[in-house]
Amino acid sequence: MLRLAWRRSASKKSLAKPARLLTAAFLRADNPQQSSENNIRCFRQIPHPPRDRSPLLQPQPACYLSPSVLMSMASGGEGSASTSHRHTNRLAKEKSPYLLQHAHNPVDWYPWGQDAFEKAKNEDKPIFLSVGYSTCHWCHVMERESFEDEEIGKILSDNFVCIKLDREERPDVDKVYMTFVQATSGGGGWPMSVWLTPDLRPFIGGTYFPPRDQRGRPGFKTVLTRIIEQWQNNRAALESSGDRILEALKKGTAITANPGESPPLAPDVANRCFQQLAHSYEEEYGGFRDAPKFPSPVNLMFLMSYWSVNRSTSEGIEALEMAMHTLRMMALGGIHDHVAQGFHRYSTDSSWHVPHFEKMLYDQAQLAVAYITAFQVSDEQFYADVAKDILLYASRDLSDKSGGFYSAEDADSVPASGGEEKREGAFCVWTASEIRELLPDVVEGATAAATQADIFTHHYGVKEQGNVAPEQDPHGELQGQNVLIVRYSVELTAARFGITVEKANKVLASARAKLADVRRIRPRPHLDTKMLASWNGLMLSAYARVGAVLEDEALLERAVQAAGFLREHLWDAEQQTLLRSCYRGDQLEVQQISPPISGFLADYAFITGGLLDLYEATLQAEWLQWAEELQLRQDALLWDDQGGGYFCSDPSDSAVLLQLKEDQDGAEPSANSVSASNLLRLSQYTGRKEWLQKSQQLLAAFSDRLTRVPIALPEMVRALMAQHYTLKQIVICGQRDASDTGSLLAAVNSLFLPYKVLMLTDGNPESFLCQRLPVLSSMSQLGGVATAYVCQDFTCSLPIKDPQELRRLLLDGTTDLQTE
Repeated sequence: MLRLAWRRSASKKSLAKPARLLTAAFLRADNPQQSSENNIRCFRQIPHPPRDRSPLLQPQPACYLSPSVLMSMASGGEGSASTSHRHTNRLAKEKSPYLLQHAHNPVDWYPWGQDAFEKAKNEDKPIFLSVGYSTCHWCHVMERESFEDEEIGKILSDNFVCIKLDREERPDVDKVYMTFVQATSGGGGWPMSVWLTPDLRPFIGGTYFPPRDQRGRPGFKTVLTRIIEQWQNNRAALESSGDRILEALKKGTAITANPGESPPLAPDVANRCFQQLAHSYEEEYGGFRDAPKFPSPVNLMFLMSYWSVNRSTSEGIEALEMAMHTLRMMALGGIHDHVAQGFHRYSTDSSWHVPHFEKMLYDQAQLAVAYITAFQVSDEQFYADVAKDILLYASRDLSDKSGGFYSAEDADSVPASGGEEKREGAFCVWTASEIRELLPDVVEGATAAATQADIFTHHYGVKEQGNVAPEQDPHGELQGQNVLIVRYSVELTAARFGITVEKANKVLASARAKLADVRRIRPRPHLDTKMLASWNGLMLSAYARVGAVLEDEALLERAVQAAGFLREHLWDAEQQTLLRSCYRGDQLEVQQISPPISGFLADYAFITGGLLDLYEATLQAEWLQWAEELQLRQDALLWDDQGGGYFCSDPSDSAVLLQLKEDQDGAEPSANSVSASNLLRLSQYTGRKEWLQKSQQLLAAFSDRLTRVPIALPEMVRALMAQHYTLKQIVICGQRDASDTGSLLAAVNSLFLPYKVLMLTDGNPESFLCQRLPVLSSMSQLGGVATAYVCQDFTCSLPIKDPQELRRLLLDGTTDLQTE
């Protein structure tokens, strides 16, 4: 994302003015006197804004300026899905589900690559780059309206080299051109539409366009016609403007540490981050800002970490209350799938009720960690149940037999009532009559001969006319439908119908199971079966951490299976590099494209973090050893020797015009944020002091951002806090599978200890850890019983054998230290 400081200076210095003037020239409405207010349109379904901006940085996303003003978002009508295959283009040979969705468009699509680049140069044609992903609602709309249109397809194919890009396969390319679109239009999102010179330099860009002119707003056909005219008659000005914007972006997006610069003071940065989050916090339902509301797990993890070092202060208590209330209200809301588990992408309203129904793997992974952390903090089973619920969904609906995890489930599906046109949420919503028919049984002992349906509809807010307000459903897709949301506690529901809480729980669980059976026979939403290294790394962390806290062997086995999948299918042992993605084949086998896409920074960082979590959950040193190997490769490939920090992608790739460092913890944490923590943890495990120094250099490079708007980088603030408060080393001396070792580990895992590393030594001086940390050889069991040492810089407590004593020590943090 473009840095805030540059965006402010750009508006002052008018760096983007030439591009905006060109935009106005291309997209001048038929009625030039039209008021700009008439060009603002609002949606229930946001056309996929960049995921997710910080509340301080994001304009109100329920409204977007139409293309006639800034080439940003606009609304579009729904078309019926094409069922004929009159056309087949070269995307039919691809593996990406998003590219395959466009394989039968009447457009001469190319995938991103040299074939397309050479064609553009040889024919001296501009490039039309269309970027999206397979579960993007407005990408589907633009395909139906424009890319399946024969006339538009011919204009595109005759006048442009057309490239279709899956942003999840190539986040590096997506980031470059999204930065351009945001800088020149003030907005962004998907589908992204960008026009490039044959040497890949952007000269104009936008997002979704309706196919034809509407009420003075130019449609996609008009936009294409005007761009063709400008390319033929005003090409020099186009190229010159694009070059100036690109050079400004190179300067404006640079993130470097000044020579000798240190990271900012952690307590000051953390306090400012808390204050900024508190300012945007919505008290009634939790979350940050009114609507739409995103889960924002990075914010919640920061708040719980902030509390952990400020427990006795009013700010620390407030931070914890913000996190716990948000997590509770999300779990009760419609954003949480009460029938088939898991969480939807975001809520379109302030009460977490009506979601955008897409489900993303990275949300499930991060929310599972947030909920299990809330359980560690509170000891409330409610939060542990939600964490298990998320992983149940992922295991059942997003798992490949190879051990990998699929990327996403779409929001749209064909209604069970029939018809060809897909609708948002059709797979998930219910009419009151459906509920009555499915749950007719009278509940024994309930007042007024209440049925299971009576109790269920009361508890989940089901209404005869549907419970979705018209303003939440402008397209009428949810008319008469109900999105389940918990309206009463089980205790209140039980009291309302004169039954016990235990009975109410059984009735509700039985009802949910019956609804789940019905859901299974409904037409399912599209499943994106692409398997991404980075998101699988996040899910690896989730299974490892939840499994460790709950002492759940099945979850830990699934985590080990996921790590095995990553090593077998997304690690090129010969080249010593990660691969970005692999795919499910027609025979359910794992397939790879040729050549495969090399891994990006997020792939290295998220897998390394997942392996460190897996080591702490299983204490199997092979995962720690692989984490060390991955970090060494990440350093060699992506570290910026001049300015500190890591580039998002290989800086030697000439097809990627900007060397970016992600400076936003959004829907996914910034890979630099995760790397800062990984380096710190690995320095403790390996004794490599250079990794501690690298972590400090990385944080120094982001010093300006951390100091001014830490709310943009809450995960990096956590890493900064870890540097400041110094990681505790918790060393367990014992046999890995012994029960006494397990009891000590359970004591450690029952607590939220964000600033610690956990390690096991079994007395073998040849072990991985003892080879790197010789001091471990001096620690031993007492009396043949598993023994724990709590250390800082390997100045350690007296040995502890009792799990409860270890728990007390870790809770209050005070101990008599002795030098080991």
